[in-house]
Amino acid sequence: MKALRPDKLINGIQNWISEKIGRQFILNPGWEYGKVFKDSKVTTPLIIILSSGSDPKDDFNKFCEEMGMGKRNDSISLGKGQGEKAAELIKEA
Repeated sequence: MKALRPDKLINGIQNWISEKIGRQFILNPGWEYGKVFKDSKVTTPLIIILSSGSDPKDDFNKFCEEMGMGKRNDSISLGKGQGEKAAELIKEA
């Protein structure tokens, strides 16, 4: 592990993936809430795992409003002390 430079590791992995299996596997195609919503079911929750610096909350809230579900949308940012609130939201859902 000492031979790997942390500042070059992600770029190197992306280059390797691009060469071996294709550039489409490292590109972010964007998020289309309408398509994802159509694929979901009442028993299949949508869990969004974000990378550092991304914040889709405004787009998600806009989609909820367009679908007439603005008041049914509840979200939190997990951090210190938010575990209990998250567990309650999951229980209510």
